[in-house]
Amino acid sequence: MNVFPGVAIVAAHTPADRDRFLDLVRLSSLLVVVAGHCLMLTVVLSGDRVEFGNVLADLPALQALTWVLQVLPLFFFAGVAAGARGIAAGTSWGGWLFRRTQRLVRPLGYFLVASAVLVTVAQRLLPAGWQRPLAVTSVQLLWFLGVYLVVLACTPALAALVTTGRRMFATVGTLALPAAVIDVVRFTGGPAELGYVNFLVWLIPAVLGIGYLRGVLARRTAAALAGAVFVADVLLVALGPYELSLVTVPGQRLSNLAPPSLLLAGHAVVLCCAAVAAAPWLRGLAARPRVWWVTVIGNTGAMTLYLWHMPVLLTVLVLGHLAGWHRTHPDQPGFWLLSAAQLALTALGTAVLFLALRGLENTPLRWWDDAVRPVRGGWSAATVLAVIAAGCALLQATRFGITAEGARWLACAALGLLVARVLTRARPAGLSPSTDAAAASA
Repeated sequence: MNVFPGVAIVAAHTPADRDRFLDLVRLSSLLVVVAGHCLMLTVVLSGDRVEFGNVLADLPALQALTWVLQVLPLFFFAGVAAGARGIAAGTSWGGWLFRRTQRLVRPLGYFLVASAVLVTVAQRLLPAGWQRPLAVTSVQLLWFLGVYLVVLACTPALAALVTTGRRMFATVGTLALPAAVIDVVRFTGGPAELGYVNFLVWLIPAVLGIGYLRGVLARRTAAALAGAVFVADVLLVALGPYELSLVTVPGQRLSNLAPPSLLLAGHAVVLCCAAVAAAPWLRGLAARPRVWWVTVIGNTGAMTLYLWHMPVLLTVLVLGHLAGWHRTHPDQPGFWLLSAAQLALTALGTAVLFLALRGLENTPLRWWDDAVRPVRGGWSAATVLAVIAAGCALLQATRFGITAEGARWLACAALGLLVARVLTRARPAGLSPSTDAAAASA
């Protein structure tokens, strides 16, 4: 029995107006992230102490590769552009947001329970030095989901704002300018906490995605802008104080990612505009039947791919430790052979879990996936704020992982999502339409 529908069936069920370019960009960006994590993560042992290292810290020359491998802005770009198609005049902001949240969060509970079990088992079988690194790293990638929920919460407002090219560029500039000011403050010894404001940088690919959707970002303009901003980014590194790596690397004076910097804002512009410039070619590639089949199947389990590749990678690292194979430093004999083996085993394990768990991502849950009513006014605003609070709590939880402190933040995230679900849940069938309409407009 086939697990997936055939190539011809997928092609036959694809709407004629489907923008395959966005689907290809969204899946490709996730796959690049998965491969990047597999190749970068190393294990450093010092007595009973265990630290997860990064190849980029050991080989600084490779840090330039992050300008190709740091592609999460493309996921924000494509995800927002695809989702914003469902926003029209009169669309319920809170209702639209929660419908997007339902699908994103659906596999999260399974993942957290399984991660807690795996960490608990590891604590029983491994030396104490492994406990903290595994507990934190196992859920560290949830920062992306937290930020993405906040970006989605802002999308209806951005969709109403970005209606012309002038407004799009003004909005990008308005988001980039505070990032520059905050970076100056941080570089001159200002409070590090101020950097959290720079998470607004993740709205930039969302703005450009909406600009693409609206047709106000022409290909030639996008290509010119990508080239100009790329030159500016190079100058920021060559002449300014910014680090070369676009992902966090041990020993950095100032990370470009956590929190985001002006350099990451520029990188987001370069990637998104370059994608728009290449859109016809990418759309043609996605139109090939087998490429489109992979794209569709992959996107139906995108969160499964993203969430589960890290537990698989950590399992590979632990098994390698138990077998006496430690991928520690590029200078060690056989390092690159171990790198290839680590990548292959993680890809295999992730593929197996994708086959096994993709169904959970696509199976509606009772109560959580009940119908969403079109909340208005204060109810809509409360829903948006609840989802934003949940996203921020998830972001905080990734700092602590599966620990007592992390559990408190995860509980806060769950509470925010619970409130949003209660606010948007459709009334029982017995409730009169007039009563429901009055509640929705309150």
